[in-house]
Amino acid sequence: MDQNASIIETAISGSLNIIEQDREREIISRRFGLTGQKETLEQIGELLNITRERVRQLEKAILVRLRIGAEEGQIYDLAPAEKLIIRNLTELGRVARTTTLADQLYSRTATPAERAKLVFISAISSNLTAIDENDSYYSAIGIAEYGDSQVIHDKVDEVVDIIKKNKVPMTIDELDKVLDYEHPSYIQAIASISKQLASLNGVWGLTKWPTVNPRNIRDKIFVVLEAKKEPMHFSEIAEAISNSDFRRKNVTIQAIHNELIKDSRFVLIGRGIYALNTWGYARGTVADIITDILKKAGEPLTREEIVKRVLHARKVKETTVLLNLQNKELFAKVGKDSYKLAE
Repeated sequence: MDQNASIIETAISGSLNIIEQDREREIISRRFGLTGQKETLEQIGELLNITRERVRQLEKAILVRLRIGAEEGQIYDLAPAEKLIIRNLTELGRVARTTTLADQLYSRTATPAERAKLVFISAISSNLTAIDENDSYYSAIGIAEYGDSQVIHDKVDEVVDIIKKNKVPMTIDELDKVLDYEHPSYIQAIASISKQLASLNGVWGLTKWPTVNPRNIRDKIFVVLEAKKEPMHFSEIAEAISNSDFRRKNVTIQAIHNELIKDSRFVLIGRGIYALNTWGYARGTVADIITDILKKAGEPLTREEIVKRVLHARKVKETTVLLNLQNKELFAKVGKDSYKLAE
């Protein structure tokens, strides 16, 4: 067992040791999941042959006694654990999701029981703030000096509201210009607690926005193209997804190609090359593009001008444009090097 783990274990043992009754120790251990799976009031009540309400009452009373004992210095082994947790929280921005804090403290992916021990310590310590998990917030732990759970909830909601009003993802630096917080790291820490927010490539947005929380292959393609800001071959898109920070990134080139064909957000502009439809590229064959260009011009255009305009709309070779101009059913030559639509 490494030093950090030993400090936490000692604090847990010292805290449980001041609980006199075995049944009460069992209730706390099972409710927090200190040795494994966290259990419900009903499960513990059935095990101990008492009502759900009685379990709730006992849990509340035990925690009150433990908090008083911690404040009065009765839990001698708690202080080193508090110091360790606060040091790690300071590095993480003063508050952090329990999973993030536990992984840093244990220098690996922490187990559910290890995360539960940090939650338990924060629940009885006057120097720490515990944020319970619900539909809006992840389980988190903060330094009490910088606010209780309500203060943290309010700050999380403030960040969410700013991003909602902005309507597009924002960087931490952009949020920092709006918020009156001491340091950008605190903003990032606060944002990470919200279940309404997600981040990707350094920007934060609502979880329902595919730019920060792509849920399927099509959304991931969109994010890759938007980040690249220029057309890409479907094989390049597949490679970019494989090298990305997406949660699930094992995709085949064929799957990428299939999704590109189906989604109207993507425009085929060359041999296997796709762009976003918002970039101004036109759909259709090269002949369709030439036809549209001549219709909009309303007059004959030189070969060079047609090639220039087609290449602005599609990624094809110049010779491909010239070959399509030879289609006499669609285009008629005017003079030496100009063309119009065939009659």
